[in-house]
Amino acid sequence: MRLNPFLEKQLIAVIQWNEPEQGILAYRFPMQDMEIENGGRLTVRESEMALFVNEGKIADVFGPGLYTLNTENLPLLTDLNNWGKGFESPFKSDVYFFSTHLEIDQKWGTATPITIRDSEFGAVSVRSYGIYSYRIVDPRAFFTQISGTRQSYGVADLEDQLRNTIIARMTEVFATSDLAFLDLAANESALAAKISEQVKPAFTALGLDLTQFVVENVSLPDALQKSLDQRIGMKIVGDLDRYSQFAAAQAMTIAAANPSGGAAIGMGLGAGAAIGQVMAASLKFAPAPVAAPTGAPTITPAASTQDTKFCIACGHTIPQRASFCPDCGKAQ
Repeated sequence: MRLNPFLEKQLIAVIQWNEPEQGILAYRFPMQDMEIENGGRLTVRESEMALFVNEGKIADVFGPGLYTLNTENLPLLTDLNNWGKGFESPFKSDVYFFSTHLEIDQKWGTATPITIRDSEFGAVSVRSYGIYSYRIVDPRAFFTQISGTRQSYGVADLEDQLRNTIIARMTEVFATSDLAFLDLAANESALAAKISEQVKPAFTALGLDLTQFVVENVSLPDALQKSLDQRIGMKIVGDLDRYSQFAAAQAMTIAAANPSGGAAIGMGLGAGAAIGQVMAASLKFAPAPVAAPTGAPTITPAASTQDTKFCIACGHTIPQRASFCPDCGKAQ
């Protein structure tokens, strides 16, 4: 004689889940050919929540604690089944566990540069990356929107969805920002707060809470960064005429400080003469003759002083009527 099919089913007295490894967000408790014993125990640990689903409908949600499964603890499930025996019989239901601890050090970044309008450069392509943290706070929303009836659902399954959501919101923030790129790079904390504000509603709709969002870097592609460095260098140099005068003065100071003999003296005198010519040209005065100190080697000009002059930029001797220096190309 065959036993009653109801008695052939294995009864479950204890329902619990120990998270075996990091990265599991949702787990379905194995219930095949099994039913929950009336008065059975449900253990939900800290950093977990449990969800009961009966005939495809969400019945009850349990936070951390120890529960005895009866009509008092499962009012919604009892109502769905219309039991009139006060839960004296075993019952069938699917049980899902959700990990609610923080999923930290989740990385995001732009796969390709994003072109944005810039108040200083017109339009630039930027790259950015950082980290974020989140946790499950609403198992109902996460079950209906994300995990569904899968045996398990992990962080890796959700990674692309969250990263693409972040990049989309970040692009919107860049598009509506009036800050120049240099200001964005210098205010990464404020930028992170603004992006986080835009991203949080999307996380909430999935049953998640975005607890931390960090922008670690905002940069330009290598080619654009090289152009920016050149532009910054030109601004640092400033007026090329003044820079040439400064370079000549530095050369004179270094040569004068080197007591290596007559060559050093001659170099110092030559640089001094060049500076004198530059200053004289700017004040529109004729250059005064430079007298060499006693014992110094005599400097013989290559041509008559009436037919030559010094370049105002590099100090080299050039023809008196030359409009450009043949050595440095500077207009005279």
